[in-house]
Amino acid sequence: MQFSESWLRTLVDPDLSTDALAHALTMSGLEVEETDPVAPPFTGVVVAKVLEVARHPDADRLNVCQVDAGTGETLTIVCGAPNVAPGIKVPCATVGAALPPAEAGGAPFQIKIGKLRGVQSFGMLCSARELKLSEDHAGLMLLPEDAPVGMNIREYLDLDDTVFVVKLTPNKADCLSLLGIAREVAAITGAPLKDLPGQDAQAATITDTLPVRISSPEGCGRFGGRIIRHVNAAAASPRWMLERLERAGQRSISALVDITNYVMLELGQPLHVYDLNRLQGGIDVRFGRAGETLKLLNEQTVTLDESVLAITDGSGPIGLAGIMGGDSTKAGLETQNIFLEGAFFFPQAIQGRARKYNFTSDASHRFERGVDFAGNVRALERATQLVLEICGGQAGPLEDQVAKLPERQPVKMRVARAIKILGVPVSEQEMSAIFTRLGLPFTLRDGVFEVTPPSYRFDIEIEEDLIEEIARIYGFDRIPANPPVAASAMRPTQEGRRSQHAVRHAVAARDYHETVGFSFVDVEWEADFAGNGSPIKLLNPIASHLAVMRSTLIGSLIATTRYNLNRKASRVRVFEIGRTYHRDSTVASGELSVGGYRQPVTVAALAYGPVLEEQWGAVARQVDFFDVKGDLEALLSPRTARFVKAEHPALHPGRSAAIEVDGKRVGFIGELHPRWQQKYDLPQAPVLFEIEAEALFVRDVASYEDISKFPPVTRDIALVVDQAQPVQGLLDAMLAARDDDPACSVVQSVRLFDEFRPKAGAASGSLGAQDKSVAFRVTLQDPSGTLQDETVQGAINALVQRVEGFGARLRA
Repeated sequence: MQFSESWLRTLVDPDLSTDALAHALTMSGLEVEETDPVAPPFTGVVVAKVLEVARHPDADRLNVCQVDAGTGETLTIVCGAPNVAPGIKVPCATVGAALPPAEAGGAPFQIKIGKLRGVQSFGMLCSARELKLSEDHAGLMLLPEDAPVGMNIREYLDLDDTVFVVKLTPNKADCLSLLGIAREVAAITGAPLKDLPGQDAQAATITDTLPVRISSPEGCGRFGGRIIRHVNAAAASPRWMLERLERAGQRSISALVDITNYVMLELGQPLHVYDLNRLQGGIDVRFGRAGETLKLLNEQTVTLDESVLAITDGSGPIGLAGIMGGDSTKAGLETQNIFLEGAFFFPQAIQGRARKYNFTSDASHRFERGVDFAGNVRALERATQLVLEICGGQAGPLEDQVAKLPERQPVKMRVARAIKILGVPVSEQEMSAIFTRLGLPFTLRDGVFEVTPPSYRFDIEIEEDLIEEIARIYGFDRIPANPPVAASAMRPTQEGRRSQHAVRHAVAARDYHETVGFSFVDVEWEADFAGNGSPIKLLNPIASHLAVMRSTLIGSLIATTRYNLNRKASRVRVFEIGRTYHRDSTVASGELSVGGYRQPVTVAALAYGPVLEEQWGAVARQVDFFDVKGDLEALLSPRTARFVKAEHPALHPGRSAAIEVDGKRVGFIGELHPRWQQKYDLPQAPVLFEIEAEALFVRDVASYEDISKFPPVTRDIALVVDQAQPVQGLLDAMLAARDDDPACSVVQSVRLFDEFRPKAGAASGSLGAQDKSVAFRVTLQDPSGTLQDETVQGAINALVQRVEGFGARLRA
């Protein structure tokens, strides 16, 4: 919200300096981001009238002017401006004046008596650019005919004014107007709020009315307007209005548009002006229909549907309700008869509709947050007064159709609760005074306030909202900053569990960089990387390509990888920890479920490019499945995982596996599917994994074991099995034998170290065409003594027997 201090002080004028007023607003929650002077400092510039203009005798582009600057004598000033003419009034820098420097940080420009081509000049006629009021330097800055000659230009143009830029939170829609800011200043400082001009009803001089119907009261609760005939739409907006609009960041368009913008800034009520002669029949407010189109004032043509509230007449839609009017009924400079409209639209009927068409407007910005539904008539009366004063005309009676207005439910606030949250003992009397100053009607009974929010406060719904109001007006700077007081205690450490913070550091220690992506993703990502044809859709997406909730983190990692590759990175290792979202009412340990949607925390990581940065001491090679598998195993340690052949929509069908921990499937690992590698333009296939974070949070508590003093024995077993037989099954069988077969009690570990397959379709020695040889290294050790050959051989035989059920045999 931007406005000028002088405009604000016409509504409320506290005895505070500019800086003190800005500080008071900031301390009440209305953060003042900037306070900028409307003009740089300069002196000696007055209103002057050009009396005579003659051509310079020695210069074709210069004129010798006789100027009345209110000094009692006529000044001779040489001027080269193309628009200088007798009778005009312009700013004149007299001798001794100090003008703003040409460049920031420079010295002021001093006006002295000088000669220009032999003619003495006793001053300077100024353009707006020379006074640093605008960038316009096409000619002299022309002033109105009624400007008093000799008056200081700073006083005449109110150039000692200050522009306030206030950063409002979305809930403070009531402060999107000068009236709202003035209410706040009055509540903060205790200064009285002045009466607004134009609050009296404007007498109707004609009887013309326009039929209005509200067919969708759930979207439009109130619609008012009046006909005004015989207006002069080409009339000039008054200087005071133009100044206030410009300092509020609004450019002047025409008198009628300037008036509606002015009232919107002053009272917070968006208005619209229709060319009455272009309307076809009465107005109907309804939701759009499929296939209807509308050309807007910004020349954009949009297609309506049943979710968009529209203003219509006999020809169809003529405006997007609460957003922007249509081009077909706009008022132009030739307009003579108008229909002035002001309405109340429910925020939920406007929210997101402008963004749906990729634009926004001042009206939608206000209606989305809530506009005072009781101020509709006042704004129309104020606008009517300004139209009659500036453009003339004859006004008809004001029609005010009320279909359905919001019900203001009382909100209760417990005094004890407020004191507990604020941390300071604010008395009931002071709370009562604060509510009174804020204009919040209340009753107090047994330590409980019951407050009925006024029509312009859409942000007061629960007890905490009222406590916030107490804190704002009481003053955040009056609340002492006390350190928290808590008892010191030694809390037990959960050795069997680690935090998300610890997991994050563990992944980063494996040379991965953390990224943070949106929970909202492209629907195409869900189909490609999760095989999800029915993702969870957002009712009001922030962008068309972020329309669904993610059920996998893979899409974000692929997008990050592409971003880095496009910037010439050759090696990418990234990870993300975040929630994913699934339609599932079942909830596992550590997960969050809301409304039948499961929201587990998930960890995903991706590696692309060389295993190591380029260096002389290592042979360069590309990262593969087993590199990333090793990273994952290190993260799970001391727990172990099983990697089971399985397919995943995002992964290569022959180079991927499911991750199982304690018999439960917790994720997937593998290379990206070649189809997605080609679609997302990746020169090489990245390797990635995605796993439920709970599997990484749980840790096995370390237990003590004696270290044997006797040497271990290693034996290698080469087995021949069918190529379709997973090695994991053999490993599981041998490890199970270690636990339940006394002969295998001395087996410490079994590890695969080699696999051999004959060439396709050909046998090799003892291997058939469909066989493969897998070699395991078995480590045996007895804590009570040195192993004997018979014990070692018995253990090896027992292991071989266990795997014979898989069709395995010792390789000859």
